[in-house]
Amino acid sequence: MRMESETKLDYKDVLIRPKRSSLRSRKEVSLQRTYTFKHSRYQWTGIPIMAANMDGVGTFEMHKALAKHGLFICLVKHYASEDWSKETSLQTDLLAISTGTGEDDWRRCADIIRERNLSWICIDIANGYSSHFVDFIRKVRAAFPSLTIIAGNVVTADMTQELIMNGADVVKVGIGPGSVCTTRIQTGVGYPQLSAVMECADAAHGLDGHIIADGGCTCPGDVSKAFAGGADFVMLGGMFAGHLQGGGQIISRFYHDKGEMEVIQENGNQFIPKITEKKFVQFYGMSSEVAMKKHHGGVANYRSSE
Repeated sequence: MRMESETKLDYKDVLIRPKRSSLRSRKEVSLQRTYTFKHSRYQWTGIPIMAANMDGVGTFEMHKALAKHGLFICLVKHYASEDWSKETSLQTDLLAISTGTGEDDWRRCADIIRERNLSWICIDIANGYSSHFVDFIRKVRAAFPSLTIIAGNVVTADMTQELIMNGADVVKVGIGPGSVCTTRIQTGVGYPQLSAVMECADAAHGLDGHIIADGGCTCPGDVSKAFAGGADFVMLGGMFAGHLQGGGQIISRFYHDKGEMEVIQENGNQFIPKITEKKFVQFYGMSSEVAMKKHHGGVANYRSSE
């Protein structure tokens, strides 16, 4: 083991120091960007904020809502071909199909890419530090030379370069910073997110690649810090969760409001507390017990639930 003594930073550790500007108002700021990607040579224009491919976030309905504002989405992995065939109004320049590295998952994705003439794919595993992940990226690049490939997640410059040199156009950066992610607690693996973004952006841009800052943003200011740190895109999960378009399960809970009492005059003076109903949309990480049971039938013996 080698200890790193250099300071590493999360978004909460820094602020952006103001400087003189010619802009008279924040409304003059344009978030729209145009990128040309290294391998696919695809030129993309839009607002570089992405919704994460998580249950309750990466849905077709969320895509339709975000596309009205020029925002991108990585769709959940678990849409079958039949789900895709039902959708007739997708903006394929603003969405990516998602896949793991399993053979069945890849066959499903490859068929949908051909049928729908998709431009983007997100190859998504929790920890991108494995040779089979790099091999899979090469496989996808060989099969679809003009496809724009998002791949991750990693947090260091060397692995960012490895993924780009083997076919990735955009590297997803972040291990453990998400609002419902406990990877750092469960496995001890991670890296402070702002430092990861800065180091990976520097590595990617030197190879004409791009990066996504994935996770760790809890407010709009964090998104600004990610862009200031060099991110080309910022991916959000928790900040897009809890909306009806996410399709999450709505849970009702009832609370006694002890501060206000309603007096019932019958049967003597009885005091009944008012009951308040509050509704929540379920939101969870994709390695959580809820997600594992929903999509894989349970938590595998070799892993602990997050």
